[in-house]
Amino acid sequence: MKPRVIIGVVIMVLFTTLALYNLSESISSYVDFEQAKTMDSDRIHVIGEWVEDKPHGFSSEDMTFSFHMQDESGNIHKVEYAGAKPNNFEDADELVVIGSMRGETFTSNDMLVKCPSKYNDPSEAEFTQVE
Repeated sequence: MKPRVIIGVVIMVLFTTLALYNLSESISSYVDFEQAKTMDSDRIHVIGEWVEDKPHGFSSEDMTFSFHMQDESGNIHKVEYAGAKPNNFEDADELVVIGSMRGETFTSNDMLVKCPSKYNDPSEAEFTQVE
């Protein structure tokens, strides 16, 4: 075989390996807080709802917004988000915090806020049986 062909194949294999490695790092599944405690990653996704009756607020000393969240399994933990409170935080149906567990507190670098759709008509939410 010619050296150019061998070098080309090696470069293609390296590129493919690097692309698959980066893809596997970016894909993650949702876990609850208890599963997050056992994981060693800074990109853990936990989905849940804001617990309104627990303390929440922004700390100007360490520039974090803290609140309590209940995951889909019913576990409630404090979340410290590195940033200001999102504008639509109170209206959110679901929250996805991305970060890691540190003790009993989830430290989040990113947060996704899912709000109710303004395009859904609440009166159409009930289904009727058609005979």
